[in-house]
Amino acid sequence: MAAPRRNVDEIRDRVILGEFGVRNVHSTDFPGNYPGYDDTWDLRKFKKTFRLDVVHMDENTLEFDMVGIDAAVANAFRRILLAEVPTMAIEKVFIYNNTSIIQDEILAHRLGLIPIKADPRLFEYRNAGDEEGTEIDTIQLQLKIKCTRNPRASKDSSDPKELYLNHMVYSKDITWVPIGNQADVFADAKIGPVHGDILLAQLRPGQELDIVMHCVKGVGKDHAKFSPVATASYRLLPEITLLQTIEGEKAERLKHCFSPGVIEVENIDGRQVAKVVNSRLDTCSREVLRHDDLKSLIKLGRVRDHFIFSVESTGILPPDILVSEAINVLIAKCQKFLSELDSTEME
Repeated sequence: MAAPRRNVDEIRDRVILGEFGVRNVHSTDFPGNYPGYDDTWDLRKFKKTFRLDVVHMDENTLEFDMVGIDAAVANAFRRILLAEVPTMAIEKVFIYNNTSIIQDEILAHRLGLIPIKADPRLFEYRNAGDEEGTEIDTIQLQLKIKCTRNPRASKDSSDPKELYLNHMVYSKDITWVPIGNQADVFADAKIGPVHGDILLAQLRPGQELDIVMHCVKGVGKDHAKFSPVATASYRLLPEITLLQTIEGEKAERLKHCFSPGVIEVENIDGRQVAKVVNSRLDTCSREVLRHDDLKSLIKLGRVRDHFIFSVESTGILPPDILVSEAINVLIAKCQKFLSELDSTEME
């Protein structure tokens, strides 16, 4: 049975948060589902309604709004950011000497997870079976360090930081060894670990590490070490509607049911009245629905086609570059799909 006309817009555009469940979770805006609504795909309509607004961006994080798309497309961007934007990471570890207490395989695994500051767009994928690598597909790094006693240490000291030299091995101790013409091509690039304070091992006098590492280009779906983001997530824009005026003690209780900054109490003609200030900050905890005298006065929902994206880069590439690369990957996927359709039709 078709939904009443007055409820159709809400079903199509809003996800409703109820006390015992969530309604309107499935997309229903497909052609022919509702009489009187033309939901056929239209490029001009999409260009008119779609928008992308950058809310916050710094060196490693980006928050932006993507409005006017379906959840499937938004999720495609998220999955591509996690698993299909290529990066450079340590793949081969050649351990020539390791006299520390850390086993070779554990140390190799720790090294592999270090984010490497290198632009993957300047490198090619290494050919399968190629063990050596070349300057166009491989970055070579070296870790060579030995722990010794500090001759200037006090005789009464018991602090390892004072007694020993090089007893803490950090990622900053990894150095780049250019291959071929890389020293000239990447003269301005500071190739190496993104963060220099990652602890790799602890040594004692006489113990040493002599390791050579090869970084190659890869994607997160092959191994998590290639993932360019620490997190990539989205949520729907919360929408809070006050069904009637809430004032006095109820207004104060309503304010404390939400995250700070969502509801504020204003003085209007001597009355303390609740007002929705910024629903974007709401975490949708539905705490207000536990109050019998408040739950009928408010309506909680989320805007179905308004996605708030949060992208946190590992530091390999800026987050805005990662998003643009994800878009390029999706475009390439679409072009491949269309070419496959054309080849099928020709057959």
